[in-house]
Amino acid sequence: MVKQISLDAWQTQHLEDLLKKASAIVTKTGNPIILYRQMLEEEEDAYEEIVCSLTEKYVVEQLVISGGVLPPTFRQQFIFTIDEFPQRLLRKSKDLFLQTIELLEGQIS
Repeated sequence: MVKQISLDAWQTQHLEDLLKKASAIVTKTGNPIILYRQMLEEEEDAYEEIVCSLTEKYVVEQLVISGGVLPPTFRQQFIFTIDEFPQRLLRKSKDLFLQTIELLEGQIS
């Protein structure tokens, strides 16, 4: 159990460091980085998905509904600081957590 806590703490710190480096890139380019997109529901022409993006200082998670005759609508929006996001993502999904680390490592190198 102690080893797992240590690994989680290291991964959380690693993601936080990657987010800080990536936010510096966002500051230079002026373009946010999409961390992940998660499709929740898809039906014919309509869909519901979560889009998570990194801005200069924050991570923004939005629930987007779109398709058919409906214009894109933001049903929910959560804003996290770079410091608090890694813990929240780890609790939400280990797969998304690891996917986000992989994406950021590719963006930074």
